[in-house]
Amino acid sequence: MGTYIMLSTLTAEGARTLKENPERLREVNREVEAMGVKILAQYAVLGPYDFVNIVEAPDNETVARVSIDLSSRGSVKMMTLAAVSIDEFISCLKK
Repeated sequence: MGTYIMLSTLTAEGARTLKENPERLREVNREVEAMGVKILAQYAVLGPYDFVNIVEAPDNETVARVSIDLSSRGSVKMMTLAAVSIDEFISCLKK
């Protein structure tokens, strides 16, 4: 399983939806997990992004599909980054 960081920014429509129904966050989390991506951690943040999610997915294609699916709804803009643990990174540098 690969680890990914998903950064998201709400659109005006997404902010309205969330204000009217804060539980929508949990609903979306269940939809994401049904698509094969496990949410390891999720934070609401201040700054250029509204949420940071640390997730696990079996491959790049799965996490890309989730990112596109969420973005296509018009309520959020996504940036998804593949992450490498420090131990794995150090190991590959030693090769």
